Amino acid sequence: MTGTHTTNHGEERPGGRRVRPRRGVFTPALATRHLVALVGLLALVAGAPAAGAPPAEGGNFPGRIDLPNGFFPAGIESGRGTSFFVGSMVDGAIWRGDLRTGSGAVLAAGAPGRASAGIAYEAGRNRIWVAGVGPPLHGRSDVRVYDASSGALLATYQPPGVGLLNDVAVTRNAVYVTDSSFPQLVVIPLPQDRSLPPSAAATILPVGGDFVQTEGFNLNGIVAENGFLLVAQSEAGKLFRVDPATGGADEIDLGGATLSYPDGLELLGRTLYVVRPFDNRVTVISLGVRLASGVVLGDLTHPSLDIPSTATVAAGRLWAVNLRFTTPPEPTTPYWITRLPLRP
Repeated sequence: MTGTHTTNHGEERPGGRRVRPRRGVFTPALATRHLVALVGLLALVAGAPAAGAPPAEGGNFPGRIDLPNGFFPAGIESGRGTSFFVGSMVDGAIWRGDLRTGSGAVLAAGAPGRASAGIAYEAGRNRIWVAGVGPPLHGRSDVRVYDASSGALLATYQPPGVGLLNDVAVTRNAVYVTDSSFPQLVVIPLPQDRSLPPSAAATILPVGGDFVQTEGFNLNGIVAENGFLLVAQSEAGKLFRVDPATGGADEIDLGGATLSYPDGLELLGRTLYVVRPFDNRVTVISLGVRLASGVVLGDLTHPSLDIPSTATVAAGRLWAVNLRFTTPPEPTTPYWITRLPLRP
């Protein structure tokens, strides 16, 4: 039957063709016990030239894609075709690359006092939404939106009363951003005429229900699907299904399975990929009806994973970006993306 499907971006595609639902993003795996060290390390970072991409394996897709040295990446998102975007925690720069060739270049230049964490691609409007972190990493928390083709900065939102903004999900009607410091989401409504709302349109949605705020990093990775938001609570090792209308959160029943420090989330149909940076693995979960429960299928690992922060699904593969949190982010520090299969 010919019709339309709504993706996780809230975009409708003709002809009944299902496209990859997306995400969340990432969010950086920044546990409270490491924050002081991270702030000190950021002071050492300066701009650095891009590293060359490795050749494709078997004439297909590379197993590793190098990013610029010193880039200190956090979020990753795939765009049209085999394109992808990665944000820098150093100065907020956005890198656009190609998953097939491994090549890339800076799409949007960075600026002092800016950092980019989670990224979400709004397919129907060809825009990139970025969580601008905030204290203690730099002086302001913001949400920025860029043209995905030109890299032009289209708008900046600085909602009051927020802490460390972390990851982003986009639906047809709104943009949702996690706040790792407080039990709340930033909500930016999207007009139907595809215009951008005014800066004052950003609101705060308190998150309650089963969700209980703890010390350290809380709301982190986020994805949207079937009218719900799925959110990771890092320090507690839990996943929640959140009603975007009320903020009511229900803990996802994993049948007794536990997760240590879930960070970035990625969703493909009913398959949820949970990036666990400090274990250097991605846990694969099959979600049940109405996304209220899940069964752990296993873990994805690879020798080249080095504290991955989040991942994206593209071209039938999973691509994880390595934050390398325990490695000092100096100008010569290498960073890369690791290719993983979709199943354990």
